[in-house]
Amino acid sequence: MSSPTGPASGLPVRMPRPRQPGRHRRPEPLAAPEGAPALVLAVPGTPAAATRSLAEEVVSIARSELPGLDARIGYLDGDDSEFPTLQAVLIHAAEERAARYEQAKAAGMDVKEPDGPVAVVVPLLAGPDSALLRRIRQAVMDSRIAADLTDVLGPHPLLAEALHVRLSEAGLARADRARLFAVTTAADGIILGAVGGEEAVQAAGITGMLLAARLAVPVMAAALDQDGSIASIADQLRSSGSQQLALAPYLIGPEIDPAVIEEAAKEAGCSAAEPLGPYPAIGKLVLAKYTTALGIAPQQAQGAPVR
Repeated sequence: MSSPTGPASGLPVRMPRPRQPGRHRRPEPLAAPEGAPALVLAVPGTPAAATRSLAEEVVSIARSELPGLDARIGYLDGDDSEFPTLQAVLIHAAEERAARYEQAKAAGMDVKEPDGPVAVVVPLLAGPDSALLRRIRQAVMDSRIAADLTDVLGPHPLLAEALHVRLSEAGLARADRARLFAVTTAADGIILGAVGGEEAVQAAGITGMLLAARLAVPVMAAALDQDGSIASIADQLRSSGSQQLALAPYLIGPEIDPAVIEEAAKEAGCSAAEPLGPYPAIGKLVLAKYTTALGIAPQQAQGAPVR
């Protein structure tokens, strides 16, 4: 038993810490609003076990950043069995929301009939790809479910950070310019390989400028899905003085056959880093697109400082 002044037994009681006043107080942890739409990650490319593992890791990062988040995965080229299609995932989310409402009403609870979008669809794309985005938009329309479709993840400083990390993991860039050691395989010119045509190349160029600032070497974007684009940019970099080039795929991974990246690297006569994959920044950017669509103002995702 305890009294208003303390525990009767004399044992200590853990009292809640008062909130620190002023603008420097720690922010309250953000959680998904009750009844919030599902986050549906739209995954392009041919589904495979590796693709599923990547997508699951991305949504796991998003869930860890926003407790209570209902995050699902829909495959653009799914089979509705092992890999559920985007359309099927949206329909299932709508059915589940309707069922929860009916159950609550049957239990005598005073609940409001759900309205607004059932889901927020976030394309798992680093940059714009009009063909893939058109197919994602069509799948949302075919589902006949109220859903918001966000923009792609880039350009963003966090993607420049992710590219830097992938290059350093491949031994093609210094992990930290402030450290006084040499990486003999470090590239002195970077080709940023994008997918999605000229629009994608232009968008990749913005992230490329951020990457160039981090590495202090020239970075130029080219199209992986256009014949001769990679080789042309490689020639430009070499003619401007770069001798040791590296290819940095500006894509998450499922968008293109890995053999295309290998062939592009051979064409340019250089080594290639891995695609961005489930780098933590990808999950954070996916969540940022979702929360921005809902207007719930999460903490801003910031890129690591340039060193």
